[in-house]
Amino acid sequence: MSDSSLLAGPSLRRLRKREGLTQAAMAASLGISPSYLNLIERNQRPLSARVLVQVIERFDFDPRSLREDEAIGGIDGLVRRMSDKRFADLGIDREEVQEFLAAAPQAAAAFARLYDTAGETTSRAEDPAEQARQAVERWQNHFADLDHAAEDMADELRLSQGDTGAALADRLRQKHQLSVRVLPAEVMPGIVHRLDLHARQLQLSEMLPGAARRFQIARQVAALELREDIDTLVAGANLSSGEAREGFRDHVTDYAAAALLMPYRRFLRACEQTGYDVNILQRRFASSFDQIAQRLTSLQRVGERGLPFFSARFGRTGRMVHFTAGASGAVYPIDGARWPAWVPYAAFENRGALLTQAVTFGEGEAAPKHWFTIARTVEVDGVACSSRKAVVLGIEARFAGELAHARGISLDPQDAVPLGVGCPRCGRTDCLTPAPARLAGPANAGS
Repeated sequence: MSDSSLLAGPSLRRLRKREGLTQAAMAASLGISPSYLNLIERNQRPLSARVLVQVIERFDFDPRSLREDEAIGGIDGLVRRMSDKRFADLGIDREEVQEFLAAAPQAAAAFARLYDTAGETTSRAEDPAEQARQAVERWQNHFADLDHAAEDMADELRLSQGDTGAALADRLRQKHQLSVRVLPAEVMPGIVHRLDLHARQLQLSEMLPGAARRFQIARQVAALELREDIDTLVAGANLSSGEAREGFRDHVTDYAAAALLMPYRRFLRACEQTGYDVNILQRRFASSFDQIAQRLTSLQRVGERGLPFFSARFGRTGRMVHFTAGASGAVYPIDGARWPAWVPYAAFENRGALLTQAVTFGEGEAAPKHWFTIARTVEVDGVACSSRKAVVLGIEARFAGELAHARGISLDPQDAVPLGVGCPRCGRTDCLTPAPARLAGPANAGS
């Protein structure tokens, strides 16, 4: 790594704030003086190899984040954007752009993203579902305190033994005087669950399969017993509308339910032992493919990190209806084009089969990233009519060598299927399936 790349002040400052440390506390942990740390954070001193090793060991720091400027095409990508005629009167030269990128890489990335999406409608940013999704992304879909609390409860209830659904139902009955009742579909038209406080029942549709029933019971337990942790997260998100707050609350409540059914340490250990074999994980944790996929996006506990996955869900028409980036680095507007050559689309023609594919896609000026993706269809029952979705799980191909599902698959970028971004922003000529970006719907729209 060159000296220039070791000017990592903003990255180190964000790490310190994430850990809730003062400069004096972090300096003491790293064995340097607070004044020296202050100079490093202001990019007036480089991050030495010795200090970098200390940061990696003590704070589980990923040194790849020091190359975050690559996501916007580096200095050349930023210079190209700044050369826009709208900025001509400002006289911004290459040296000034370089200083901007070095001093505030995240601000530079924000500018690049805004520039790349200029002219697009702002309605998505104002959408409550979009606001809730952005709140999840700020946390990289890992809520540490909630995860620990759910794990402690799972240990208390001994959910690793026997029927987890029965244990959770017993908890509802004994502690909250709520029974679980499965009702015929005609009694619950168009809904999958209902809390009837008058009858003291959690009512579930008979159309829900076993994994979905267990999830709804776990969700109700989490909503009642982890309410304080959930309320704290919702209040801390500072969302402007009640609808956005409720959307975020729904997500973190679902998160708590998954953390009860798939306790962090036991789930991560199973992932590592099986090579993240989704089929085995489904059976071991009595969960569905989409529940496993969503849980895999959340494995970001400091000192116990899993692999960084993203997950997305598509409706039969090809519209993305859900997206979770986790810590994968996947940029949200991957719904900017429809890619019939991508594996989630093929999944609809191979109902229930688990399909794998290596692809490349990226945003803006960055070289397209190389991804390994896994997809299969899932059935959604208990609604007005049965429907089918395709769930895709993705990870950068450089991590995929550890995966059971990648065995026998070429991870050479030259063999990957090239996919584009939204056509108005994509200058590529090798895309197999170009399609207008305007065709894509919002990522969190209903099915």
